[in-house]
Amino acid sequence: MTALAPATLDHAGIAARVPHSGAMCLLDALLGWTPERICCRITGHGAADHPLRLDGTLPSAAALEYASQATALHGALCSAPGSGPRPGFLASARRLRLHVARLDDRSGALQLEATRLAGDDAQALYDFTLRDAAGALLAEGRLTVVHGRSLAAGHA
Repeated sequence: MTALAPATLDHAGIAARVPHSGAMCLLDALLGWTPERICCRITGHGAADHPLRLDGTLPSAAALEYASQATALHGALCSAPGSGPRPGFLASARRLRLHVARLDDRSGALQLEATRLAGDDAQALYDFTLRDAAGALLAEGRLTVVHGRSLAAGHA
């Protein structure tokens, strides 16, 4: 953890550090992080105008986007101070388990936790879980993300 990185962030602080903007910045708060792990709160999953809604509902597969954004934020926090948002993409999703069909019917905040298993500045492997306010497991899986200079260098 860099000395200048904050321990927690609100939505505006997150938006300043990830490439997602406007309504597509889906994380509401950074609850805590270490160089290996990040934990975020999500409160907009029930919003009628959520950008990932399909046919009036938010499918549980939206957990992949929440996890991707959390890993983007984690990468930014682990980077050099002042480096700003880095572009990236989800290269792989494995072991995905969706324990519910939809997320918009959950009351209270959701909590996303992602643990970096391996990686470097160019790519990383994360396990993630998404839980509801009562702690029930909604989704889990493993992501490979590619970000930063590997995209700029044309290696994506």
